[in-house]
Formats: sequence, structure tokens, C-alpha cells
Amino acid sequence: MPKIYLSPSTQEWNQYITQSGSEELQMNLLADALEPYLRSCAIVFVRNKPEMTAASSIRQSNAIGGFDLHLALHSNAAGEGSEGTQRGIIAFYYPTSRNGERAAQTICDELRKVYPLPDKVTTRATTTLGEVRQPRAPSVLLEIGYHDNYADAQWVETHRPAAAQAIAMGLTDYFGIPFIYPTAEQTGVVTTSGGALLLRTYPSATATVAARIPNGASVSVYGAWEGWYVVHYGGAVGYAAAAYISL
Repeated sequence: MPKIYLSPSTQEWNQYITQSGSEELQMNLLADALEPYLRSCAIVFVRNKPEMTAASSIRQSNAIGGFDLHLALHSNAAGEGSEGTQRGIIAFYYPTSRNGERAAQTICDELRKVYPLPDKVTTRATTTLGEVRQPRAPSVLLEIGYHDNYADAQWVETHRPAAAQAIAMGLTDYFGIPFIYPTAEQTGVVTTSGGALLLRTYPSATATVAARIPNGASVSVYGAWEGWYVVHYGGAVGYAAAAYISL
């Protein structure tokens, strides 16, 4: 299953002009809103912690390894002399990373549908940002609005669910998996004729088997799609035929 490193900003010193808290706070709230979508869409994730730094987040991402994408969530600020005058969303990627560029594009395609100024949702190559340059995985750093612009700061605060959903839709497009709306976590019990239930990497009977779940085992169900459940079982995540799970 796709695996991402989720890195909301640790910059507690960047205060929102709306006096609603810091960039660190707002981006962690956005990450909180994104998590249910990641679970329901069968995207495995590891998330940094507010007490970390960008540098320690990069080190953790690289040390754990095996990520398909390193996704950093930030908000922006205009340069000296133009404070508060700029708006927009920028998805940064490393210039030689085709996957990073493609992920930036698919996420921005969805964010344009919910941000009030779609022409100002852009992608941009960079070699200067550490969370774009240093992760071993393909990386995208999202600058979601300008926290020194009142309208943008207010949009981030009031459109968190829409932004989280858009990011998730962009990720599922990038990974080529179904977008599945989250539901409340449910406990299910595998009910086969005695054999193991196959957990697959895609909702298809021909997809690769990720794990075998014994009959009678309890699983966590986070979403449903066309006769399949998104299932978490032990350390495995994938899709299992709904007909063999009793909720």
C-alpha cells in the first residue's frame, strides 16, 4: 500500500494575522483533518511531532525509509516590504523528481477546486527548501495560503475539511487508488468457510495479496468501496472483500 511521511510545520513562531495561533498549530490541525482520509483510502502514514524540527523530520523520514512520498504542510508569508499583499497555494517539488512533480500537480488540481483563487494554485520546482531537497522519497512541500494575509489565513482556518479532502483526492489520484470517504472506525470479524481472507493492495480479486487474515480474526474497517472494505489488520493495510467481514 502507498506509504507517506506526513510533516506538518513545526514553526510555532509564525503567527497568523487573524490571531488564531501559529503556522505549526494550523498545519497540525490540517494534518488532523487529513488523517481520516488517509486511513479510509488505505494510505499508510508516519507523522512528525510538533516538538520536532524540519531537520529532525527529514532525518526520521530517511531513517524509517520506504516512503512513496514525503509530504510537508506549511503556510506562506510574503517577503519584506510586501507583507500581507500576496495570496495563493504553491506546491514545491525537486526539479529532477518526476514523481514529486506529478504529486504536486495532482494535489494542486484538487486544491484549485476549493481555493477561491484557482489561478493562484501553482506548482514550482526548487532546490533551496530542505524538505524538498533532502528526503530520499519523492517530496512535495505545500505552502497553503499566506498566513500574513487576512483572507488567506481565514480561508485556511474555515476550509480545513475541504482542503484536507482535496489533498487526499490528489494523493489517491497520484497513487492510482480509489478515493474513499472516511467512516467511523468499525470492528469487523472475518467470516469465511474456514480459510484465510486475502487482504489485497487494490480492490480487485487479481490484485497482489498483502496479508492473509485468519477466519474469526477481528479487523478495523475504515471505509467501503464497491463491495470492498478498507481493512487494517495488525501492521497490514489493504482491501478485503466485504462479503467475508461481519460488522
